[in-house]
Amino acid sequence: MDQIDKKIVHALSANARLSMAELADKVGLSKSPTQARVKKLERDGIILGYGARINFEKTGRGHIAFVQVTLNDTRAAALDAFNDAVRQTPEIAQCHMIAASFDYLLKVRTKDISAYRRVLGEVISALPHVAQTSTFVAMETVKE
Repeated sequence: MDQIDKKIVHALSANARLSMAELADKVGLSKSPTQARVKKLERDGIILGYGARINFEKTGRGHIAFVQVTLNDTRAAALDAFNDAVRQTPEIAQCHMIAASFDYLLKVRTKDISAYRRVLGEVISALPHVAQTSTFVAMETVKE
């Protein structure tokens, strides 16, 4: 990736709805070379897709909790089972394996603390191989 590719990625990550002409203006190229570069970035797997930025408060999923998860088994089969179950859980917005005293960090979106408590008790705690959880509730989102 050269500097122009980096500008393209930065511009599209800020606003994926830019027209090709607007994007070309931002990166200092004409439309055709910009479009060719975007197609190459997509082909190369650098641009994975395009999405909408959502106001989660208005969709009833404004409550955010971060959950540290410790597993009782970290062999490959256990990790695969946990990962597969996480992918099937709509309340889990993000899941990261962490190099720390715990195994995973989850970002969980729910309507409110009561809904989160239900998800923690009935869903997250029941995921394969979960031994322990610890919750941190976000009070404000500064940057997403």
